[in-house]
Amino acid sequence: MENEFDTFAVFAIVLVCVATLAVGAFGLRLSRTTSDFYVASRQVGPARNATAISGEYLSAASFLGVAGLIYERGFDSLWFPVGYTSGYVVLLVLVAAPLRRSGAYTIPDFAEMRMESTGIRRISAVLVVVIGWLYLLPQFQGAALSLQSVTGWPTWVGSAIVVFTVVLGVAAGGMRSITLVQAMQYWLKLSAIAIPAFVLFYLWTSQGSPGPREVVGGGDALREWYEPLTESAQEPYPLYSTYSTLLALCLGTMGLPHVLVRFYTNPDGRAARGTTSVVIGLIGLFYLFPPIYGVLGRVYLPVLGEHIPVDQVVLQLPKAALPGLTGDILAAVLAGGAFAAFLSTASGLVISIAGVIAQDVLRPTLARFTAGDSGIIQGFRLATIIAVVVPFLAAMVTAPLGLARTVNLAFALAASTFAPLLLLGVWWRRLTVTGAFAGLFVGGGLAIAATLFTVAVRPEPGWVATTLSQPAAWCIPAAFLATIVVSLLTPRRIPPRTARTLARLHTPEGVELGSLRQP
Repeated sequence: MENEFDTFAVFAIVLVCVATLAVGAFGLRLSRTTSDFYVASRQVGPARNATAISGEYLSAASFLGVAGLIYERGFDSLWFPVGYTSGYVVLLVLVAAPLRRSGAYTIPDFAEMRMESTGIRRISAVLVVVIGWLYLLPQFQGAALSLQSVTGWPTWVGSAIVVFTVVLGVAAGGMRSITLVQAMQYWLKLSAIAIPAFVLFYLWTSQGSPGPREVVGGGDALREWYEPLTESAQEPYPLYSTYSTLLALCLGTMGLPHVLVRFYTNPDGRAARGTTSVVIGLIGLFYLFPPIYGVLGRVYLPVLGEHIPVDQVVLQLPKAALPGLTGDILAAVLAGGAFAAFLSTASGLVISIAGVIAQDVLRPTLARFTAGDSGIIQGFRLATIIAVVVPFLAAMVTAPLGLARTVNLAFALAASTFAPLLLLGVWWRRLTVTGAFAGLFVGGGLAIAATLFTVAVRPEPGWVATTLSQPAAWCIPAAFLATIVVSLLTPRRIPPRTARTLARLHTPEGVELGSLRQP
């Protein structure tokens, strides 16, 4: 089925891209030093930083994927927005302030500071890039599908537009510039998803349209859609899948590179906690709306076309419910919001990946030819281009698994690697270098193997497919167990400055640490 060219939607997408570049250009005027590019000189207040984090965190999976899952699988998928939000509660309670007090620029910086090991830093750098690329993949694929749905153009065009806009914004002004962009994009996304939701909900209630129960039908189809934890052909082990998903989302949030780097932009640990509290409210407000689209999709789109993926329910719903100009305008608003989601999340991911590539790969080489901030900034800009090449090419040659499902794999990998390192690194003084190595290798190896098998082979529904596509339930305990057991077996590999490092992480700002100095 050929998609018709939608002038309103294309105009909205162009408008979002132009606004992104314009706000980024304004931020460029403020970006001059290395600290500006990496952490916005650590001067971003809680309110603005929370808005930027929310804009960055609400990705393609949030804007399109959650509604698609609820449309396809019913109320069981409501655990996704719950998990996405509760991850910040864990982050707030356990690691937000200590991470800011570490003074690091990136996760590898923190890993090296805490473990006093360049080897741990290198492994962390590789994992940041892998997780970032895995998370970037659905952003590019979502942009490709969204633009194709409103223009009929080849899928690579949408991905290319996101790449071009993100590279210009990130390379030009770094973190200071992107902070302004993402704060703007949060309010844009919230408005874009809320306004059509109110209109469609009013239409449904005022016209006496049938409810989802009547449309879904009776028998097993109704039970699978309405009743939680119901076995089906697509989800034969719902209890395992639910717990594994929640574990991945709750612990994976603290391991996402593009989330953690934001906490390094706060002035101090107290601001980091305040930022996280506001984030919970902002993303909780946003997640009130995707379920509306999933439920109303069952009313107005009871059967999607053969070539229309469920991730397109949000974009297709207004035209199905309101044929004519009003539906076209609402669809255009949603298309613009979806593109804002792709751009904001991709920008944060590219910054985190580029920061690691610039610091750990390019900096040693470029230091031979350039010196000072200018050389470091040029390296960051080159790293930005490198950061988008691999996921862009991968998006062209791999078929989408579903936006929310692909993002869930990134969460599982982050939870299986960085969550044990961060939690034990912040709270357990007996963590050793060897134990940290063991946890990263075990958790990362198992999660990457499961992810590659799921993406490449796509096994038929069953126990093997379920455990591999939802690896968090067994990868995370394996990583924690390996880290703890190996640390207890190698007590002599505790970093020598552990006591001072932990004091730095847990001591409020302004308290003098001179008495804790070690010879």
